Amino acid sequence: MSASTPSCADRDEQRTIRTGAGPEHPGVTTTQPAAAPEQRVDRSRLVAGTVAGLLSLSAFLGVAELAAALAGPAAAPAVAVGQRTIDAAPHELKDFAVRTFGEADKTVLLVGIFLTLALLSAAAGALAARRLEVGLVAVALLTAVTAAAAVGTPTGGLLDAVPAVLGGLAAGGVLRLLLGDRTAGVRTDPAGLRPAARPVSRRALLRYGVAVAAGAAAAGSVGRTLLADARRAAASRMGIVLPAPASRAPAPVGDPQVAVPGAVPFHTPNADFYRVDTALTVPQVDAATWSLRISGSVDRPTTLSFADLLSRPLVERDITLTCVSNEVGGPYVGNARWTGVLLAPLLEELGVQPGAEQVLSRSVDGWTCSTPMSAVLDGRDAMLAVAMNGEPLPVEHGFPVRMVVPGLYGYVSATKWVTELELTTFDEPAYWTTRGYAEQAPIKTSSRIDTPKPLAELAAGRVAIAGVAWAQGTGIAAVEVSIDEGPWQQARLAGEAGVDTWRQWVLPWDATPGSHRLVVRATDRSGRTQTATRRPVFPDGATGRQEVLVTVT
Repeated sequence: MSASTPSCADRDEQRTIRTGAGPEHPGVTTTQPAAAPEQRVDRSRLVAGTVAGLLSLSAFLGVAELAAALAGPAAAPAVAVGQRTIDAAPHELKDFAVRTFGEADKTVLLVGIFLTLALLSAAAGALAARRLEVGLVAVALLTAVTAAAAVGTPTGGLLDAVPAVLGGLAAGGVLRLLLGDRTAGVRTDPAGLRPAARPVSRRALLRYGVAVAAGAAAAGSVGRTLLADARRAAASRMGIVLPAPASRAPAPVGDPQVAVPGAVPFHTPNADFYRVDTALTVPQVDAATWSLRISGSVDRPTTLSFADLLSRPLVERDITLTCVSNEVGGPYVGNARWTGVLLAPLLEELGVQPGAEQVLSRSVDGWTCSTPMSAVLDGRDAMLAVAMNGEPLPVEHGFPVRMVVPGLYGYVSATKWVTELELTTFDEPAYWTTRGYAEQAPIKTSSRIDTPKPLAELAAGRVAIAGVAWAQGTGIAAVEVSIDEGPWQQARLAGEAGVDTWRQWVLPWDATPGSHRLVVRATDRSGRTQTATRRPVFPDGATGRQEVLVTVT
């Protein structure tokens, strides 16, 4: 064999490339090394491991979702981890999430959890392709973390760890199926711990992958279906016939609605009413099995069923609710017609004992809320609400029963899915008070511009500036608007439906071309004018005056 002719072995290690063919370069032959067999195996192993990691995660989640049909929806691993994340988050992070993502904050959290799990699973699978033990350890860690999260929720127990454990067994089995027992004829791993696994063939990986993915999807779907059937909350709600209220909402003095395009309805539709709570998944409660336990500093502790509650006289009231997370000019305020049972007569019948400082209410998901006893017994319409705008409470707003206490921010008054009332002292802290929020949280006098919207472009001429203002417990006496730091101009107030509801207002404005700054302030009937001092929502609600910039052409 001539020296210029490559051997058969050489041909395995080189690729021949002809370049530059032409009159000036009749043809130059060059060679470059081909990928070594070990490199090709490594790449195949990496791809197979990454896919195996993702498939093992899908098996974990699917089987766990199916098992959660028995243990309860809060035991599903992603939900349990998300709920623990919410509970452990400092108030600064909570305020940022609500401010940035609004009511989509929980969706964003779940998406982030799934993406994080996917990335970690892909990395663990890639490592497991070379050493299976690494992947199995990763599965064990995932199982332990998610099981601990499920057990550690306020309503968690040992049974809640079962979905994570079963999911972990399924994930480990998938890793073994795709990456294990394929070591025949493969060199021993340099570390000497175990032979390196031979990568799964593409055909086998596709076959197994489709089977695992389909099985995981089916398990998850069946689990969600079983949960939906078991909860029957929607069917329970549809079957409720509410008795007529013994006391109707007082008729408003004048028309409470301003006839201005862009103004919000006086009664916020249920579908548009804000929702801010810590429940990652909406609790589903069957009214037939719901009960309310009243205990603590009462002479006669009792437990009421939903039928017991409906047998009591119902009242109907227009009440505005506001979340403490509402920034100045923010959307987390709404007005609805609530129907329910007044709390004060109910508690007085049971005998309130001296020393009771608060009503510590608990939701079915373990969330707690501390309502000052004075706010329940001082004559305001604090109630156990069963209906909202003439229909049974929507599931996401607390069906079958929630608390409504006028004049207090929601975190100390508006427990949804309420199932327990304990009369006690403030030595028993609640969910948000343990995180630094104030025990006493009366809603601050505030106002909002609904039209024109910030940064709106308007045509010159007559423009209606309109919005809402609220001062629960005292009522709104005046609303004023300043344009470009000019004098305060009195807005026209709409009719009033009571001191516990917001009040609409409107100011006609002859808009001239240019950029303009609109500022609004409200004054309540006690003479307090909304402060200009800016404060954040923590620890007892934001303060300041809303400013809106617009351009007139």
